Amino acid sequence: MTERSTPTTSPDATENILGRAARSAAALLPRWGEWTPAARSPGADLLAGLIVALVALPLALGFGISSGLGAAAGLTTAVIAGAVAAVFGGSRFQVSGPTGAMTVVLVPIVAQYGPTGVLAVGLIAGLVLVVLSFAGVGRAVRYMPAPVIEGFTAGIAVVIALQQVPAALGIADTEGEKVWQSAADAVHQFVQGPSLLTPATALAVAAVILLGGRYLPRVPFSLIAVAAATLIAQLFDLDIARIGTIPAGFAAPSLDFLHPRELTSLLAPALAVAALAALESLLSATAADSMAVGARHNPDRELFGQGLANIAAPLFGGVPATGAIARTAVNVRSGARTRLAALTHALILAAIVYLAAGLVAQIPLAALAGVLLATTARMVETASILAITRATRADTVVMVATFLVTVVFDLVTAVAVGVGFAAILALRAVAKSARIEQVPLEPDDHLAEEHDLLREHIVAYRIDGALFFAAAHRFLLELADVADVKVVILRMSRVTALDATGASVLKDVITKLEHRHITVLISGAKTEHLRPLEALGVFTTKDDEERHLFATTPRAIAYARMLLLTEGHHVSPDVEGLIHDPQHA
Repeated sequence: MTERSTPTTSPDATENILGRAARSAAALLPRWGEWTPAARSPGADLLAGLIVALVALPLALGFGISSGLGAAAGLTTAVIAGAVAAVFGGSRFQVSGPTGAMTVVLVPIVAQYGPTGVLAVGLIAGLVLVVLSFAGVGRAVRYMPAPVIEGFTAGIAVVIALQQVPAALGIADTEGEKVWQSAADAVHQFVQGPSLLTPATALAVAAVILLGGRYLPRVPFSLIAVAAATLIAQLFDLDIARIGTIPAGFAAPSLDFLHPRELTSLLAPALAVAALAALESLLSATAADSMAVGARHNPDRELFGQGLANIAAPLFGGVPATGAIARTAVNVRSGARTRLAALTHALILAAIVYLAAGLVAQIPLAALAGVLLATTARMVETASILAITRATRADTVVMVATFLVTVVFDLVTAVAVGVGFAAILALRAVAKSARIEQVPLEPDDHLAEEHDLLREHIVAYRIDGALFFAAAHRFLLELADVADVKVVILRMSRVTALDATGASVLKDVITKLEHRHITVLISGAKTEHLRPLEALGVFTTKDDEERHLFATTPRAIAYARMLLLTEGHHVSPDVEGLIHDPQHA
């Protein structure tokens, strides 16, 4: 009888697998070289860290209270998660801590399970993020459609604002499972017994922050407004609700194990926390890259750092955290260069926890509500929203649907609905535009002609198919790498669909190439594709539009050759007439 052999893995294959795993793990760990510039010249990072800490203090207190665990939990999160993410995260500018989006998810968890439930959710979410980092999921955020991001952000802003309504009106207890229900109940109670002191405090703080930030953006008006409100409340002994006692230190929650049935019921909220932490952190890191010159974050390492931060913060009595877009933007604009700035911000907040807990306890709750109301007003990019609404009807539908689901239901459902809508409408656009047509071979398609163009430092790219969110970023990476070229011609006659994300990426391509002194010309663009380009400001003036748009590729090539021959001099009328002659082809 023949013995059946058992398949085995060869030693070489095992070594290759272990080697790849080791390299993946090494890529996620911090390196000393990241800290060398800070060690040589720490001044700019220390100052930036101080400014960010002053901005983060009232936000951490406010978000801690909004989560239901109190101001101390917010400070703890800013310190622990901020320090861990600064060391292990994938962006040198990212500032992590409690955020309004996360509090929206945490409020029902705190109400039902208390601090122990938050600890369990944080641990599970942190482990999920670490697993996602090893799986390389971080790079998927580049495929997030722009209308989903804008609708999501605007929805979060409205939810955070609704959360502040009870504190801004001085109402302690409200009814309602959803934030809009609680806000409506707070307004109803306020109307029955109105008191103007509390809402006046909230509105005054918000006004100071918004007006001051508009004219002096580097001054920490949030801290100044809160300090002034606290001082006035103390001097005049105003009858207004305060934060109350804050422990001078970090207190770990009870580590009593939940019942297995309760633990199972927390899996869905934990996955929601992990998804939100991943999404918000990666979007924040991407925004930081766009604000800083030559910056590029590691998305998988960012997930790894946020995973460790979400494991650590609840162990010390904090809440799950994410990268904070507002604080990260302040960090970049304050001159931060390395991770030392974010770490300094966490250390300064830790000193406040131990040395100034008594002063913080006297801050009026209405003042923190004002800080968060001002934050929501600055979260919404009105120009981006209006541009998307002018781009295409499908993009508007996606953005509005994401916004409404965020406000009415929850954030994770909103992202899923938004991406689903975007995918369906994008596929519908591709299906409607798909057609078979005979494309004649043009003279500039010949290999010899292409070589002649390359010798003249001119390169022509033909874009085929749909330029929408799934393909747009690959297009950006490919075009951004062109070298030794003076003129790039984008042939768009075969583009079948162009959405707001594709137009936005095309704008980024043109901007980056022109920063490298490379002129970009567009040929063959259809009328329906010009509308989103114009809405997003790809062409700023009518002259720009006429100079860069051509009906056919030969016209664009003639114009490109003329530019190189004249070397930036004005075009003669004869040459200008030749280029715009309708018979020229």
